[in-house]
Amino acid sequence: MARSWIWLATAVLLSACGQRTAQQQPAPRAPTGERLTVRQTQVSQVKPLAAEIATRDQAEALVRIPGMLVELSVREGDQVRKGQRIGRVVDTRLGYESNAYGAQAAAAAAQAAAARAELSRIDYLYRQGVYAKARLDQAQAAARSADAQVRAARAQQSATSAVAGQGLILAPASGRVLRADIPQGSVVAPGMSVATVTAGPPLLRVEVPQSLAERLRTGASVTIQDESELNGRRGTVVQLYPAVSGGRVRADVEVAGLTTDLVGRRVAVLLDLGGKPGIVVPRRFVATRFGIDYVDILARDGADSSVPVQTAPTADPNQLEILSGVAPGDVLIAGKPAR
Repeated sequence: MARSWIWLATAVLLSACGQRTAQQQPAPRAPTGERLTVRQTQVSQVKPLAAEIATRDQAEALVRIPGMLVELSVREGDQVRKGQRIGRVVDTRLGYESNAYGAQAAAAAAQAAAARAELSRIDYLYRQGVYAKARLDQAQAAARSADAQVRAARAQQSATSAVAGQGLILAPASGRVLRADIPQGSVVAPGMSVATVTAGPPLLRVEVPQSLAERLRTGASVTIQDESELNGRRGTVVQLYPAVSGGRVRADVEVAGLTTDLVGRRVAVLLDLGGKPGIVVPRRFVATRFGIDYVDILARDGADSSVPVQTAPTADPNQLEILSGVAPGDVLIAGKPAR
């Protein structure tokens, strides 16, 4: 009986201690930090793509005659102006032809001089009554024929010289040389390109999947996301090409500050494809821990809890779209230390 009383007294004492401890435990403190009430808004749909720095056009410096490339005075990266001489092609056969036509012209000139002398003599004798009018006419025709042969030979010689002059290679546009990889001494043919020159202002060239072609429009915004000085720059789609190549549609984007120093360089961009209903929050309300994005949500009892969310980039690098994990009306807390 005494043992029972001892156990009962012990239970009463322990109960009293537990109540006192529960009463002394402080209430949870309300979390501090910037708060944001989640609301649904129109979200710009963006598509991450790869773009290439290019120029509006590229001009080719072409060979016009067959022969040997004896001069090429430019290299990749050089600046040229339109009409500048950048190379020369020589066809030795044209030199031989020019000499041959020059000899023919000299022979024709000698024959013309003899014909004119004969005409002068016959004309004198005709006036003296020695020759008939028909003989004079014959001499005049021979003189005109000799003069025509001289003009023909000289024209052929000039044509050959003009063809030889087409061996000069001129810059087709003002810009930067992108390619000039044919070495001097190479045998070239008409229509062969010896240099490629940029033409027009620099721009970004984007290839969009054909499934997004209907949503692509002139004036759409494009943002560069690249670990360089171009990061964050925005541009506008200025031209759409009405053709599909390899399942992709090409578009040109104008971006201020681009240069032709690295034509062909690839950069990552975000293409704005229009708006849709969604949730967008500032990036500072999202914390990444161990590769997973979290937000801190304020509960009704004043406590907070970390909730994993799925995010997507937006056209604004300082904001993120939340695809799942929160709902309109939730209160987010920013600036909490990582756990």
